Amino acid sequence: MQRRIFTEDHEAFRKTIRDFITKEVVPVYHDWEKQGHPPREFYNRLGDLGVLGIEAPEEFGGGGVTDFTYSLVIAEETSAAGVTFGSYSVHSNLILPYLMEYGTQEQKERWIPGFCSGEIMFAIAMTEPGTGSDLANIATTAKLSEDGSHYVLDGAKTFITGGALADRILVVARTTPFDPENRRAGLSILVVDTKSEGFSVGRKIEKIGLKASDTAELSFDSVKVPVEDLLGEEGAGFKYLSHNLAQERLTIAIGASATAAAAVQHAIAYTKERDVFGKPVAAFQNTKFVLAECSAEVEAIRAIVDRALELHNAGELTVPDAARAKLFATETAGRVIDKCLQLHGGYGYVLEYPIARLYADTRVSRIYGGTSEVMKTIIAKDLGL
Repeated sequence: MQRRIFTEDHEAFRKTIRDFITKEVVPVYHDWEKQGHPPREFYNRLGDLGVLGIEAPEEFGGGGVTDFTYSLVIAEETSAAGVTFGSYSVHSNLILPYLMEYGTQEQKERWIPGFCSGEIMFAIAMTEPGTGSDLANIATTAKLSEDGSHYVLDGAKTFITGGALADRILVVARTTPFDPENRRAGLSILVVDTKSEGFSVGRKIEKIGLKASDTAELSFDSVKVPVEDLLGEEGAGFKYLSHNLAQERLTIAIGASATAAAAVQHAIAYTKERDVFGKPVAAFQNTKFVLAECSAEVEAIRAIVDRALELHNAGELTVPDAARAKLFATETAGRVIDKCLQLHGGYGYVLEYPIARLYADTRVSRIYGGTSEVMKTIIAKDLGL
């Protein structure tokens, strides 16, 4: 079905990204997967390309673009090639809104030029071993020093994307004692320098998918964080997290849309080339019907994601509508990719084929950014239930 969200500028950007992936990512991607992340200098190349800070203001070295559609272009091109840009999406799509919305002018001048160039890579640390999706139960603490010059940060985080290579990490910590009557109160966001004494990267978590994106456990042992590195107001952390959830979940929905579409194209190509019982797999009625179903489901995903993207670009995407987009896109993408893998037969389970990587990479989309069950809870509340 015809899509109306792309302009000539988007398509020119698409060609740039596609050429970049072909030349600089695909030939070395297997090495990235074995290493667990791209080489550090790759992010400098993304910075040179203008990808990392495309939405950052020009005064800080960014592209000054206020159009999230470029993120969709990147997702579609990486999915089609069967690769990822490491922790790029967390850095560019999740972190920047926090810095721009809640950072002081001094903080922006200090951090965003490096953010755009790739000199300062960012991650965000919310999840803890005992919290999962329950952010109000965060136990990491940050106590203000007696002279008021710094916070003393103690605690641990897990499942932190980009945590192993990050230069700065937005850490959600409790700056006032836990209040069981108001569990969301007292949370703050500290922008922690990973060179700080007492900070350490623990186990690098081995995952079934997204192997070229590092995921790590982090620990903070009396880490001193200058008060100048508090992001926004003390105690307003939960409100800040909620404010940025719509874009985070849209980002995940965009990824699901892109991977589902890529899976169908891979399945079409494979079934046309693979012969069984003397004719191409694509010639069998079952294959045609399965691919027809998948094509219809991809168009449905695109319809809801494209609409959510339009709303987001207009500043009108609500948290419940972002939850709807994420829930539908990720659950449907899971079904589509599973069907497309089945059409590959045994080769669908072999990592040499892109469909296997898509299958493993997409599974987590129903978990991170809020599980599907959390999305259903949000939608139910919006329905007054």
